[in-house]
Amino acid sequence: MKENVVRDKSYAFAIRVVNAYKFLCEQHKEYVLSKQLLRSGTSIGANIEEAIGAQSRKDFLAKLSISYKEARESQYWIKLLRDTNYLSGEQSESLLEDAEELLRIIGTIQKTIRNS
Repeated sequence: MKENVVRDKSYAFAIRVVNAYKFLCEQHKEYVLSKQLLRSGTSIGANIEEAIGAQSRKDFLAKLSISYKEARESQYWIKLLRDTNYLSGEQSESLLEDAEELLRIIGTIQKTIRNS
């Protein structure tokens, strides 16, 4: 398989989100907010995979747009979990940085495709 930075980074982020979900469930018995993060955080990579297999440029952009929105939603849940003291500042900052990096990459790809 050819190297694909956004696919690899979104997959690594999904793994981190799954581990955060397990931590929140096991250590804090928190199931509602963490489930929201699990859904949005793993959806980023799933939609990138769909974009890679897209049947058209329009389909590619649509899936990429969903990935972008899911990354923004993930940031929201991470901040909420931080501000309600389920995640430490250190845990949340690291996840937020990864989500921000994904947003920058996805945004750049979207801009490039739209301008070409």
